[in-house]
Amino acid sequence: MIRIDGLTKRFGDRTAVDDLTFTVEPGRVTGFLGPNGAGKSTTMRMILGLDKPNAGSVTINGHGYVGTARPMREVGALLDARALHSGRTARNHLLCLAQTNGIRGKRVDEVLDLVGLESVARKRAGSFSLGMGQRLGIAVALLGDPKVLLFDEPVNGLDPEGIKWIRELMRGLAGEDRTVLVSSHLMSEMAQTADHLIVIGKGKLIADIGISEFVRQGSNVLVRADSQDQLAPRLIEAGGSIQQGIDGSFIVTGLEPRQIGETALAAGVVLTELTPQRSLEQAYMDLTRDSVEFHASAA
Repeated sequence: MIRIDGLTKRFGDRTAVDDLTFTVEPGRVTGFLGPNGAGKSTTMRMILGLDKPNAGSVTINGHGYVGTARPMREVGALLDARALHSGRTARNHLLCLAQTNGIRGKRVDEVLDLVGLESVARKRAGSFSLGMGQRLGIAVALLGDPKVLLFDEPVNGLDPEGIKWIRELMRGLAGEDRTVLVSSHLMSEMAQTADHLIVIGKGKLIADIGISEFVRQGSNVLVRADSQDQLAPRLIEAGGSIQQGIDGSFIVTGLEPRQIGETALAAGVVLTELTPQRSLEQAYMDLTRDSVEFHASAA
């Protein structure tokens, strides 16, 4: 478990993280979202003790991380896949880290196999592509078999097969009751990977919520029915609002799909379509619209 309480970090007159409080629970993948400049990377660096907060605290499994005797056994992290000795082979890079953390050499070969780099284990890491470098960084994070894992943009440079693999890996790790915190700008991936979301903007907490509830809040539902005139008044009575759609459809707000289905059943109306219209990407854009620091001008 990661517990963050009142965390604040300033760089000169700029506040990067502002009184941030949240908890990352084990047993689920927690997505860490926010626009560029929101403070995600700074927060992750403070979790690992790489940046010192001006105020607040971070504990991992009930204690501070700095000063841990064998840190890689406690926390695995991928913050920058390029943070390696480019002249070393992939295996030697991992072996050096293993030796400084009391990790058996056999584990090096295990993680190389796990991330799919066994065939290039004796090649210099400096010759790796971006995707291969990401895989090596993930191997580093897994090396100590830790219970807590932090990934900052882990799918950068990965091909579709690699993206599917890291998605399944993170869900598998969470299924082993590990604490998994992953930062990403790819909403499509977060929609398929995360169970819970922490959303920040301009250093402040915006949302701490389950992903299904996050998407559901404020969502629209496209409805098609055999007897629209019969169903519409019943949906309004149930608390919904209705707008006419195209091709005989209508858009319902204020009701969840299950409520619409139950209302149609009670009215004896057959539904031919019931489609939520709000994606995670749209929900995220709506929530963070006022927190975006950098705006591109229209062409």
